[in-house]
Amino acid sequence: MRSPDELDSVQWDALDHAYGSAEDVPELIRALYGDDEEAASEAVHELFGSIHHQGTVYEASGPAVPFLAHAVRHAPSHRTDLLMLLAVMADHDPSAAGSPPRLGADVAAVCTELCRVLPDLLPCLGDAEPSVRRAALRVVGAVADLLPAGSAAPTLVEGLYAADPVPAVRADAATVLALLGRETGALDHPLREVRLAVAVLEAERSGPPYRAELVAVVAADGAEPDPREDDLPWADGTVRGDRLAALLVRDADAALAVAARWIAAGDLGSCGSWLARDVAEAWRDREPEVVDLLIAALPHQPDPQTRSARLHVLADWIRHLPEPGAELRDTLHRYAAADDPSAEAALLALVHARDPRALDLLLDEASDRAPDHGPDRATDPAPGHPGSTLLSAAARSFPDAADRLVPAIRRALAAGADGNAAIALVGALERFGPAARQARPELTDCLRTGRAAIVAARLLGLLGERTEEITGLLQEAALSTDSALSGAAVAAHHRLTGEAGPALRTFERLLSGGGQTSWYLAHLQSLGAAAAPLLPVVERLLDGGDWTRLAAAEAHHRITGSPDRAVPVLAGLVGPSPVGLAALRALAAIGRAPEELRPALRGLAFSPLRLLSDSGLSATGHPDEELRALARTLLAAGFATEPAVTR
Repeated sequence: MRSPDELDSVQWDALDHAYGSAEDVPELIRALYGDDEEAASEAVHELFGSIHHQGTVYEASGPAVPFLAHAVRHAPSHRTDLLMLLAVMADHDPSAAGSPPRLGADVAAVCTELCRVLPDLLPCLGDAEPSVRRAALRVVGAVADLLPAGSAAPTLVEGLYAADPVPAVRADAATVLALLGRETGALDHPLREVRLAVAVLEAERSGPPYRAELVAVVAADGAEPDPREDDLPWADGTVRGDRLAALLVRDADAALAVAARWIAAGDLGSCGSWLARDVAEAWRDREPEVVDLLIAALPHQPDPQTRSARLHVLADWIRHLPEPGAELRDTLHRYAAADDPSAEAALLALVHARDPRALDLLLDEASDRAPDHGPDRATDPAPGHPGSTLLSAAARSFPDAADRLVPAIRRALAAGADGNAAIALVGALERFGPAARQARPELTDCLRTGRAAIVAARLLGLLGERTEEITGLLQEAALSTDSALSGAAVAAHHRLTGEAGPALRTFERLLSGGGQTSWYLAHLQSLGAAAAPLLPVVERLLDGGDWTRLAAAEAHHRITGSPDRAVPVLAGLVGPSPVGLAALRALAAIGRAPEELRPALRGLAFSPLRLLSDSGLSATGHPDEELRALARTLLAAGFATEPAVTR
């Protein structure tokens, strides 16, 4: 250890941390010893953000270790925090360790210094405060693979495991003993916390599928979070609950069995319902079981906010059920019809369940609340209009209900919806095809006022209704300094008038100016063969970044009518990523794929695991579902015989 008197012997200004020069480190460490508790707390916070920042250590981190160790022993008001700082700074992959020189230089320096001062920190394992003992165990665990022979740490940890009065400390000691290569107790240990810790260790060692005995222990002992102890993270930032959930999700059958047991026990801390959700996010085709569990968890959620969160999760997964059952829909209807803050989330779930009663709740009650200003109430503001999320979902679930939904969407737009809400509402209108022409006044107003102007311009072009007002607004929007709006407007203007000249001039300018090239190419596609004069520009962009290549390939196919150049480019982008999904979508629209893509398509089509996560931004459902469906479509459509050579 090194005392604050030695701080000036280190040339801190020659070392760096997350924010540049480490010249402020001495001042922060000295603040730990002062009488100003607020300054000391702030110093701890600053050290967590500078010499250790989001999992990264720096040149100044290793030299700071002996000073932090001294502060743990001699400035004890922040012992737990400082021990945790030492532990997380030393986090490393033991398989890359062997000896510190095999680690990254900065991590190696931290580990070397921590091993050197560890004997001075071992008394913390006997501290009167349980949180200090637990933090000290994490320090030992962080360098367990690097400790020299003869270290006193293993013996002290064994003593905690055998006799500490706090179950959580004994459970932590079991984990550290495993890191030290020592055997711990069996799954029949008398303490629940220890049994659970041992179960986690055995699961980590064995991997899935987990033994029935192990799953039974987790199901019985993991349902109740320990209310007496705040869980401390380990050196890698994980806490017990996160580690356990991550392990369980690797075995879907085990996870669902455990989630069912936890939910039946009251779903304390929502552990069971969150575990069920995690299974649905990780595995394909488990939605029916997950939905059943989430429904079963609802009565255990008396708090409306928590219940609303569960209902939102239900809404996400119900739309993947081929035919939601009557009992499920009746349950959702009861929640949606209740006078309760969670009713809106329940209504969203009912909409996704495609239950016709959802339309009655969504629209009739809103109409009852809306003031009547005359015979044509559709264009009048209505403070009770449904939200954009509900209306967008209803447009997906009830595409044949244009007669009821289009007027509701018009009211919402007329009432002043803007931003993402207006974008969602215009997108919902597009689902109704020609019936959306009823909303021409609202769409032109969006274009005029700049609310969702890009999507409004596009939809006006798709609807094909040419008026002087619309073409004039599109011409005006084409001159906008917003390049995305300009491109959307000229493309829509071309759709309505057939005049290619203005569009060609605008796109030539946009494509030569950089910026959001993929956006401009996406709008250019609607010109089809009329964009042939821009083909040389499009061909150059086939060598751009991923999204640019994608859009250029699609545009090339639309302009030429030939897939020869587009298919190889698109095939090279296919994979479990957003751009890979878009490439699959484009190949499916063309209707062909190169033969060498077959193995990749089979992997995308038949993986039991989800390969794409849900960003929450998709308007069509979970992106992994679309990924699988498109891959299967292409497998069924046939393959090109020519090899795909990406240019």
